[in-house]
Amino acid sequence: MDRKIILQRLSDLREVMRRERLAAFIFPTSDPHQSEYTADHWKGREYISGFNGSAGTVVVTLTAAALWTDSRYFIAAAEQLEGTGIRLMKERHVPSASEKKDGDAPAPTIPEWIGQQIGEGRYEWTEVGIDGMCSSASYVQQLISDLRQEGGLTLRTNFDPLPLIWPGRPAIPRNTICLHPMEMAGETTASKLSRIRRALHDSHADGMFMARLDDIAWTLNLRGSDVHCTPVFVSYLLVSSTAVTLFVDKAKLTPEVEAYLRGENVTVDDYRNVKAGLKNYFEQTILMDPDEVCYTLLDTLKRYNRGVRTPVTVIEKTSPVPAMKAVKNETEQQGFRRAMERDGVAMVRFLKELEEQRPDQPTPWPHTELGVARELERLRSEQKNYRGLSFDTIAAYGPHGAIVHYEPTVESNAELRPEGLLLIDSGAQYADGTTDITRTIALGPLTDEMRRVYTLVLKGHLRLQNMVFPDGAAGTQLDAIARCPLWHEGYSYLHGTGHGVGSYLNVHEGPHQIRMEWKGQPLRAGMTVTDEPGVYLEGRFGVRIENTLLVVPAMETEGGRFLRFEPLTLCPIDKKPIITGMLSDEERQWLDDYHQMVFDRLSPLLTPDEVEWLGKSCSKLFEQ
Repeated sequence: MDRKIILQRLSDLREVMRRERLAAFIFPTSDPHQSEYTADHWKGREYISGFNGSAGTVVVTLTAAALWTDSRYFIAAAEQLEGTGIRLMKERHVPSASEKKDGDAPAPTIPEWIGQQIGEGRYEWTEVGIDGMCSSASYVQQLISDLRQEGGLTLRTNFDPLPLIWPGRPAIPRNTICLHPMEMAGETTASKLSRIRRALHDSHADGMFMARLDDIAWTLNLRGSDVHCTPVFVSYLLVSSTAVTLFVDKAKLTPEVEAYLRGENVTVDDYRNVKAGLKNYFEQTILMDPDEVCYTLLDTLKRYNRGVRTPVTVIEKTSPVPAMKAVKNETEQQGFRRAMERDGVAMVRFLKELEEQRPDQPTPWPHTELGVARELERLRSEQKNYRGLSFDTIAAYGPHGAIVHYEPTVESNAELRPEGLLLIDSGAQYADGTTDITRTIALGPLTDEMRRVYTLVLKGHLRLQNMVFPDGAAGTQLDAIARCPLWHEGYSYLHGTGHGVGSYLNVHEGPHQIRMEWKGQPLRAGMTVTDEPGVYLEGRFGVRIENTLLVVPAMETEGGRFLRFEPLTLCPIDKKPIITGMLSDEERQWLDDYHQMVFDRLSPLLTPDEVEWLGKSCSKLFEQ
């Protein structure tokens, strides 16, 4: 994006801030539903900064601006912010070797930085702004406390400057909602609501207010297309002990969906009436997850309570729905297996094309990063039940592979050459499952370092994939298993090792994760989770290998109940970069067994030529 455009937007914002007597304004990456990926209407942080990563917060004062983001986006953010005057603040849990060597101080927190910028009487005003509709209650509550400690700064939450500075701002989406049928969902809405109410009873709550879009879609067995790559629809859901109200734009409802909701005893009200709906809530207690519900709506009910004779008790507690949604029922598990087979067919056809149409030869599709993304999307679109991508394809060649969440653009689009490594992280939405897979592919000769790093990443991947662990272990307790081979050789990575995957829902799903930072949510049979260790060497290359796994029972002994992982992803892992001598006999057997499973599952779905190619790609290591 033209840097002059960003500079003008910052100037326009500061003019509004002066009129409103605001010393700073905060733009988080969120919407009223705390979505990971937001509809265009709520992409204010991207509009004001030009940074398009999926995580980050921009703060603008009258004289400075800064972006906080994590290690996935350090390289991309530095490029996108260049020339805008917006400073990059690197959020790190562990300082890198270069930071230690250079003596860089840790980045200040957002409240600390604001205090430094506007403290000591340099600004006439001490009020900071944030849109309370687009920020979680827990975040704002903590921010109020932290700002107070920075010289008594105050926070204003009832002002959004974007309508004043964003001409042509996209409207809130109004796309049609569709049914997610029982043959895909595996459980009725009535059954889910019954389970939710039992969980609420255990929390001493009569009802709950639901804001997360994927939770609402799962509960009601509905899907939409309001958010890029995510089959959800903009709405709220209010559940009481006897009633359910869906707040949604009624233009989104087809006659079939309206009839379905009536049959499920779900009342429909307009999306814009949500505040009134909360004020009309008639029971004594309501659960509102402060990490899920925006500050404005939670505060609306609290403020309303002060003026009524019988106030509603707001229970600020974690929603029970994500943990329910994370455990896939048998129908959803079978759907994942079918979706992975079709996705595997598309991947095999792509990898066969890539190998046979060498990058240095004339081909029917462009051998560029964008060409890779387009061809993968085309091949997936030919599969049954395809509903679109689950995220924008990461096709990263050579040095681009070191940018963890790199997405090729017209400006950055690299041509592939018959050498080095190509990292492809991609996935699709199918009506019966969501896929997420990463493969790193040798396009030709590799350096010894490339082969060594690739083999270490593979060792970490296999060790986690083949873990047996106690029922209820948290992902953090398993994270080091994938990192140990890398740590032993002085390598590491700063992103998580694994995340949950939705059933035709969000590709990143919680509450469980596998990562260094403590996440206490236990792993349970039926959960899906990715296994994706990696190494990223800036300016040189990156390696990541990822499968989606299903947690399944392993055994039960006097030591208790144990679980293991079933690999759901079906696609060969490139054997060409492997230094076989670095693998143990057990690791070689694991890889051979995985490839035999891939061949057995996919070969009946392929043409004879494709079966022949797959047979070679899935051959045993010592048969190459």
